[in-house]
Amino acid sequence: MAEKKALGKGLSAIFSDFKEDSENIENIAIDDIKPSPYQPRNFESDDSLLELVNSIKEKGVIQPIIIRKKEDSYELIAGERRLRASKLAGLQTIPAIIKNFSDEEAAQIALIENIQREDLSPLDEALAYKKLIENFNYTQEELADKLGKNRTTITNTLRLLNLPEEIIELIKTNKITAGHARALLSLDNELFQIEIAKLIVEKKLNVRDTEAKVREKKSQMDFSKYEKVLKEWLDAPIKIKFTGKKGKIEITFHSKDELEHLIEKFSKT
Repeated sequence: MAEKKALGKGLSAIFSDFKEDSENIENIAIDDIKPSPYQPRNFESDDSLLELVNSIKEKGVIQPIIIRKKEDSYELIAGERRLRASKLAGLQTIPAIIKNFSDEEAAQIALIENIQREDLSPLDEALAYKKLIENFNYTQEELADKLGKNRTTITNTLRLLNLPEEIIELIKTNKITAGHARALLSLDNELFQIEIAKLIVEKKLNVRDTEAKVREKKSQMDFSKYEKVLKEWLDAPIKIKFTGKKGKIEITFHSKDELEHLIEKFSKT
C-alpha cells in the first residue's frame, strides 16, 4: 500500500513528485478512457456542465485530465467534468497526463479533486469519505488528518448517510439542506425524523426553526416513560405535552364509571 500523505493542500501535497508537466501531455482518444470507480461526485443534476461544454467548444480543453494505464485502455483519475463535457462537445481526443498511480492514490486524487469543489453536495462528500474508509481501512481520525479537517467534521458528514432513505432523497432533490439534516440527526427516532422533515418542506422551515422543532420533539420523547408509568397506574390513556416552559397532562376517559375510577385512584394517594 502506498504511503499515506496529506490531502488537504492539493495534488502536490499528496505526491511530492507530482507535476503537471507539459512534456507529459498526450492527446488520448476519449473512447479509450474508462470512468473512475472512485468518483464520489454525482453529476445527474449538474446544470453547470453545459457551461463547460460551451467553453470547450470555444476554447478547447485548457487543463489536461489525469489518467493511468489500465490493461488495453486508460482509467480516469482526475477531470471527470472535463471528460464528460468534452464528449458532449463532440471531441474525439482530450489532452491527458498519464501517471502510474496505485488504487489508493487514484481514490485519494478523485476525492481531493471533488472535495475542493464548492458545489460538491454533502451526500457526495459523505460517500467519498465512506469509500476511503471502507476501501483503505482508514479510521475517521486518520482520514481527518489526511484531509486537514477536524474529525468531528468527518463524523458529522458521515452521519448524514444514517438518515432514512426518505430524508436522503429530500437532500438529493434540494428540498432540505444539510443544515436541516444535521438538526434531524439529534433525534434517535426515524419516524420523528421523517415527521419533521416533511414539516420542513411543507412549512418551509429554516434551520433555526427546525432545531426548535427538534428540541420540542425531544422534550416530548423524554416524557414517554412518565406517560407509561401513569398509564399503568391509572389504567387510562395519558398524554404529556411540554413546550419547554410549561406542560399539561391529558387523561382520556369514555364514561362516568371511568371518571369515578380515576377519582378513586387519586383519592387514595
